[in-house]
Amino acid sequence: MEQYRTAADALKKCELKGSILPLANIDKEQIKSLLDLSYGDLLAAEKLSQGLDAKSILWNNIYTNYYDALHKIIDAFLRFDNITSLNHICLFAYLCEKHPELELNWDFFEKIRTKRNGINYYGQKTYQIDWKHIEIQTKLYHKTIEIELLKKLP
Repeated sequence: MEQYRTAADALKKCELKGSILPLANIDKEQIKSLLDLSYGDLLAAEKLSQGLDAKSILWNNIYTNYYDALHKIIDAFLRFDNITSLNHICLFAYLCEKHPELELNWDFFEKIRTKRNGINYYGQKTYQIDWKHIEIQTKLYHKTIEIELLKKLP
């Protein structure tokens, strides 16, 4: 089992490993595309959740779609810092450490990341109750990043 690490520890490790990648320029078209794809993930999850039984296997898809939407919008936002990342841990650690003004919780990102990895890589199932535990915070974080991202776009 992986040992707990702070965002600062994770970011330091990411920087040492070269997992935070500098970008030569800010590609606003790519940023807009990531934003659109993020919206698509949200829309798909919302449509899929309509009338869904609490024990449906499709809650896995809803969970991962919301996670992917959040990941994409964060990736888009951080491109204005002229960076991208080789993995999700580094992207989230960079966000939390370099943008404390957003008041985002590193432990929350670790919680949803490890759950999503459980779904994708270890066959762990997720149900409506799992989604309900993170729904408000996930939507709030997405909206927070969206507002800040849209301030930077023309």
